[in-house]
Amino acid sequence: MMFGMTFKKTDEELLDYALVPSGLLVMLIYHVWLLVTIRHHPTRTVIGHNRVSRHEWVFHMMSDPQKNGILAIQTLRNNMMASTLLATISITLSSLISAVVGRAGETLALTYTIHTVKYFSILVCFLTAFLCSMQCVRYYAHVSFLINVPSPKGSREFAEFVAHKLNMGSLFWSLALRAFYFSFPLLLWIFGPVAMFTCSCLMAFLLYFLDTVNPASETLLNGHVDGYIKITDESRGDFKEAAALGDSNIYSTLLQSSKLGSASNAKLN
Repeated sequence: MMFGMTFKKTDEELLDYALVPSGLLVMLIYHVWLLVTIRHHPTRTVIGHNRVSRHEWVFHMMSDPQKNGILAIQTLRNNMMASTLLATISITLSSLISAVVGRAGETLALTYTIHTVKYFSILVCFLTAFLCSMQCVRYYAHVSFLINVPSPKGSREFAEFVAHKLNMGSLFWSLALRAFYFSFPLLLWIFGPVAMFTCSCLMAFLLYFLDTVNPASETLLNGHVDGYIKITDESRGDFKEAAALGDSNIYSTLLQSSKLGSASNAKLN
């Protein structure tokens, strides 16, 4: 009986050493692919679409601060409330996990075991989500002041700066959500390595559909950007006229697209 228990324990440890790194590798490979896609083909991802929309929204809000100032502040306040809620959930779960680990350490002398690694990895995910959510609130609060600051007529650099800060806040929001996504397989790791590996594969599969857009939406956004470049180049107007559709240099920098970069260079020449 004792030899059977020893064999079972060794077999479970082997599964931990084999399936847990494999599950983490699946999640890592997916996010590396997502990062490369955002870098080179941002219009294929939801993150790229949202960045373009936020950039255009800032230009629209700052084109007429007296009319759109209240709407801008209300929108930023709603995002701050969502970030605050996520931060509250994160720090609450972190406190609960710390209490569970501390109690287990006192009663079972649980030190430097596989169970400690499980709880510690989950704790790191929730603490990361909390810190990223706090940074998100910090950037949104900063943008709420900047978006109503008067800027000289025709000055687009300041609007680019505000849009950059807004996108930085949204980046931390995305990182906080990713930390929560990573915590799901780690939570199921408590029930065994097989559950953890299965959840990692399913999570990567589901995230693919959440992070990518269909070809129709990608074509729509590309047509919108191309039309924007044409109108902006023809108008050469002031900040308020260009704010309706944005600035080609903004989209070129934001999307990191060779298509937009070549179009902008051709028009400048």
